[in-house]
Amino acid sequence: MKISYNGKVFEVEKEMSIVDFLKEKDSKMLEKACCAMVNGERKDLREVLKSDSNLEVLTFEDEGGKKAYWHTTAHILAQAIKRVFKDVCFGVGPAIENGFFYDLKASVKIGLDDFEKIEKEMQKIIKEDIEIERKEVSYEEAKEMFEKDGQKYKLELIEDLKDKNQPISIYTQGDFFDLCAGPHLLSTGKVGALKLLTITGAYWKADANNEMLDRIYGISFETKEQLDEFLKLREEAKNVDHRKLGKELELFSFVEEGPGFVFFLPNGVIVKNVLIDYWREEHKNAGYQEIITPTILSRKLWQTSGHWDHYRENMYTTKIDDEDYAIKPMNCPGSILVYKMASHSYKELPLRLCEFGLVHRHELSGTLHGLMRARCFTQDDAHIYLTKDQIKTEVKNIIDLLGRIYKKFGFSYTLELATMPKDHIGDEKDWEEATNSLRKAIEEAGLSFKINEGDGAFYGPKIDFYLKDCLQRRWQCGTVQLDFQLPMRFNLEYVGQDGKKHTPIMIHRVIYGSIERFIGILTEHFKGAFPFFMAPVQVAVLPVSDRFLDYATYVERELFKNGFRVQIDKRDEKLGYKLRQAQIKKVPFVVIVGENEEKNKTVSVRKYKEKDTKEESLDDLVKNLKELLK
Repeated sequence: MKISYNGKVFEVEKEMSIVDFLKEKDSKMLEKACCAMVNGERKDLREVLKSDSNLEVLTFEDEGGKKAYWHTTAHILAQAIKRVFKDVCFGVGPAIENGFFYDLKASVKIGLDDFEKIEKEMQKIIKEDIEIERKEVSYEEAKEMFEKDGQKYKLELIEDLKDKNQPISIYTQGDFFDLCAGPHLLSTGKVGALKLLTITGAYWKADANNEMLDRIYGISFETKEQLDEFLKLREEAKNVDHRKLGKELELFSFVEEGPGFVFFLPNGVIVKNVLIDYWREEHKNAGYQEIITPTILSRKLWQTSGHWDHYRENMYTTKIDDEDYAIKPMNCPGSILVYKMASHSYKELPLRLCEFGLVHRHELSGTLHGLMRARCFTQDDAHIYLTKDQIKTEVKNIIDLLGRIYKKFGFSYTLELATMPKDHIGDEKDWEEATNSLRKAIEEAGLSFKINEGDGAFYGPKIDFYLKDCLQRRWQCGTVQLDFQLPMRFNLEYVGQDGKKHTPIMIHRVIYGSIERFIGILTEHFKGAFPFFMAPVQVAVLPVSDRFLDYATYVERELFKNGFRVQIDKRDEKLGYKLRQAQIKKVPFVVIVGENEEKNKTVSVRKYKEKDTKEESLDDLVKNLKELLK
């Protein structure tokens, strides 16, 4: 048996676990190992290698390694809670984007005041360095174990696994065992510094008809220094929360009468329109044609697309003339109908249709989070219809477009290739071909990427773009989805060079993702101090007193005529107060006018966060601001 590892090929005579292989070949790596990738799939270190394998070890530096690390810490949390509170019924405890959580129901109410004693017990479990063991059991064995332990939620999950004919694995660490697919660390002692963060309510299985459980969130790291840095950034993130800044800067608001539905205020509309105008300019130059499709369409359409079967619980529905209709949760079926309105030749392809489409999705109230998670938002969608031999070139063009736009806002980004999920439509051969096409496009674009197994859309694989903001947080925004399925479902056609009818391929693509969410990300990334080109008010004109309002108005008109967003502060307040208010509103430039400026036909200019002012002519100010816009 051959095992390819770390650039070498090792001949192995018999089956062996990844742990045993590393003990023999790379004991230093075993100290850092969290889990492994075997032939492209994430596996537990206890996994036995039975045939030729490509092996890659994942540490805490890798996303997959972090997941195993945080998943293990979630089990340590559950074990500690069971020791402290005894009678506890557990739901699920996965790793998430930043840390982990565990859903549970205890016989007593758990609150923030209990975190200290829970953390102490977790640290005790870590110090015990308990070996973590994994074994697969039968349905009957699993049912018996969790019935004895009084774990009704686990029994429900066991029934789900039985219905899906999936294996049942149990992880045990000392006096605690859990139903879990893994992977996990080898022992509890591998976990370093940890912190419990918050507790919220969460419906069992995210269903509002089910019981409400307690959800405890936490984080862990290899060192205390890493934890301290995380907590420092987390505290800073509270200060730049887009919901807080949105209110202070008068960008947007939410009201009780419409939870999850954003109200954009005049300043917010300016920011939104700047993003839209820039997007339209880039797409026009890239050969896209803009369309607008209806918000409500017939149930028949959503059944054909597969959304009715795969996305029904997230859709708002209504009846029109006694027939079922749905408010669109996605724009793609509308774009398809546009494509079907005319016949097409291979000479027209790729056909690039783009749309700012308003979509609605029924998100649970507990998941709503300002602009980041709303029930109504605008997707900057594009749907490209093309032939198979055009895929690589078109995907590379899209990657270039996304990169250019993200760099405009100062974002770095990484790519992930998401593969076929279990709940998918279409033939697996089509999926393999589509996935390989995306892989080759990324490679030919000269970019690195990670594989995200099983996280593709139900109709096709995708490339996801993750942005990194000023607080080192990752945001998934752009996506490029390659779809062989919907064109076949909707009988889309084009006439090929051979004069025969063929089915096109379809690319689904967004850049901002949701323009509302992108505004939320930008607000936090810039800490409310938007760059000059997108600031709602670019220049604030501050007259020293009412005596200079006429000159201030003249300055305002000149700036406005030259295309700048300008505002006079006419309040009967002292100059110091007006300056502080302009700083709070994070206006990029403040122009002060008084007796000297009026006399010399000049202005005194101060930049945001600077204390010094510079006197210059109005013409020079206009020239400098235009240069800044370029």
